Amino acid sequence: MRKTKFYRKDEKDWVLIDAEGKILGRLATRIAQILQGKHKANYTPNSICGDKVVVINAKKIKVTGKKIKDKKYDKYSGYPGGRKEIRLEELSEKSSTKALFYAVGGMLPKNLLRKEMLRSLKIYPDAEHKQVAQKPKQIHPVE
Repeated sequence: MRKTKFYRKDEKDWVLIDAEGKILGRLATRIAQILQGKHKANYTPNSICGDKVVVINAKKIKVTGKKIKDKKYDKYSGYPGGRKEIRLEELSEKSSTKALFYAVGGMLPKNLLRKEMLRSLKIYPDAEHKQVAQKPKQIHPVE
């Protein structure tokens, strides 16, 4: 008979990622893997075993092709006439961290753990961040 193994949840590290000059989608996939814990040997899909991620220089992210003008994000309130569209260009001007947050959120599993994983993600538009006391180790994401 097989038994389910449960791992401790307190083995979380802090990871620092510099987003300057990185491509939005490639960076988002790497962050999603770290948040889920797929880079660890004790990865379990039904629990949160990933690390906490701090992203700096989020306003310096690059986008390839014509996505800056063509990509649109939808919101729907559920009411008639409650659909709103915003282009990536307008979203970047309004809040430089939202585009990366939406990209990472779309790559995480669509279940109850998604909200908890997104709480472990801290995104800052500039080089300064508030998690200095946690001493995050810097990694270089795949180009």
